[in-house]
Amino acid sequence: MRSDNVKAGVQQAPHRSLFNALGFTEEEMTKPMIGIVSSYNEIVPGHMNLDKIVDAVKLGVAQAGGVPVVFPAIAVCDGIAMGHIGMKYSLVTRDLIADSTECMALAHQFDALVMVPNCDKNVPGLLMAAARINVPTVFVSGGPMLAGHVKGQKRSLSSMFEAVGSHAAGTMSDEELREFEEKTCPTCGSCSGMYTANSMNCLTEVLGMGLRGNGTIPAVYSERIKLAKHAGMAVMELWKKNIRPRDIMTKEAVLNALTVDMALGCSTNSMLHLPAIAHEIGFDFDIAFANEISEKTPNVCHLAPAGPTYMEDLNEAGGVYAVMKELADIGLLHTDCMTVTGSTLGENIKDAVNKNTEVIRTVDNPYSRTGGLAVLKGNLAPDGSVVKRSAVVEEMMVHEGPARVFECEEDAIAAIKGGRIVAGDVVVIRYEGPKGGPGMREMLNPTSAIAGMGLGSSVALITDGRFSGASRGASIGHVSPEAAVGGPIALIEEGDIICIDIPNMKLDVKVSEEEMKARRERWQPREPKVTSGYLARYRELVTSGNRGAILEIPR
Repeated sequence: MRSDNVKAGVQQAPHRSLFNALGFTEEEMTKPMIGIVSSYNEIVPGHMNLDKIVDAVKLGVAQAGGVPVVFPAIAVCDGIAMGHIGMKYSLVTRDLIADSTECMALAHQFDALVMVPNCDKNVPGLLMAAARINVPTVFVSGGPMLAGHVKGQKRSLSSMFEAVGSHAAGTMSDEELREFEEKTCPTCGSCSGMYTANSMNCLTEVLGMGLRGNGTIPAVYSERIKLAKHAGMAVMELWKKNIRPRDIMTKEAVLNALTVDMALGCSTNSMLHLPAIAHEIGFDFDIAFANEISEKTPNVCHLAPAGPTYMEDLNEAGGVYAVMKELADIGLLHTDCMTVTGSTLGENIKDAVNKNTEVIRTVDNPYSRTGGLAVLKGNLAPDGSVVKRSAVVEEMMVHEGPARVFECEEDAIAAIKGGRIVAGDVVVIRYEGPKGGPGMREMLNPTSAIAGMGLGSSVALITDGRFSGASRGASIGHVSPEAAVGGPIALIEEGDIICIDIPNMKLDVKVSEEEMKARRERWQPREPKVTSGYLARYRELVTSGNRGAILEIPR
């Protein structure tokens, strides 16, 4: 056992004295020590139930012969952090979570781990850590929130943000806004649409690191407690067989995740997190893979905000396994990948059934013949940009309009809500990238304001920042290179004509090469917005959005 490094032999007598202080019995000292990484806190709605999940995992581990030991991981609520300086601290926590978990697991020599995340950055952060630590590991999330109900319709967090835009436009009263406020988020859990948290929890199943239902069983269902107990039992089987994360999270497994991402219509943030996870296993993930996979992968789900269905509906329809079965039947998945069940992906999904072909369309009747995401390139984004095309209305798939340029999110929101943005405009928000932010803020407030003002089918938004999974419309993020390093987005001027062609994966500005060269010669780097603390260190180490905003030591 790895934990014998801190428990066995004369040299470890001092270590054992400290375990004695923890109340370990002699019997426990002879058993494998299983770390339970708990993201529980009392500020994130998706995490307020994780204490119960952790207790269930501990029972499962103990029943299967292990000794469960809990230690924490941090998590930020993106919704609460949205629209102010707090959003600069969202993406950056992914690497803090990975680093701190690596430190705890290796410092204390755990034999295996169960990761208990739920929301946007701690799911990928813990997947990154699992790959680094490489001891047997199982994931079990806290589960999604149930949808809200307002005026007889299901609603989710994106509806709430758009309601604020409608209120600003004068089309929603104070009383109506208050009703949305009180009913949109009715339970604990990760917000109820196919936003980033649910995207990553679903993709954890595809990667083979979570048991069936990890991404879709609602947080308030007792079935979630059963799943947690089984996760505790499963990690003990993995330990006995020495099946580890790098046996599971292979290049083929990552490509499977990207394929299912396309079918589900996941958040654009998966195009930050999958490259970062791939980096940890030594796979150089080029975001252009997305287009190649998208071209052959049908989009079979339209969950909120792209459509009227929610995570609870996906769960009832057969969940992620049913989606994978649809894709595997036409040869789109690597079915021989190992999983935490101890069986291959193909063995896991062979009996999966699609129980509702309105929620999960069949591959011969998809919402579209191509996948939910697209990577656009051109003279405005030479290294790429990302759009959730499954959430773009048909009339905005090809768009040409004048640039309305803003140096930060706040200025753009003021212009949108102040009525200064009109149909046909292309809102450009720059200096919000990984270095420029720093922290690559999500732009849910401006996209929601555009939708709420009734401009969702006539105004595009382009940024070197990123978008919440709750965003919809022609929202193009991750523009690389970013403005802070002199990317073309830094050279755009008010009124420049921007051309968006999503079907042909193009993003261009109608400015001559000569003019762009002249502007580049005049361009001067901006003074950093933050010069101290963690964000300043992050800014120095972070790479561009097209590389997953991973951290690297400057050379």
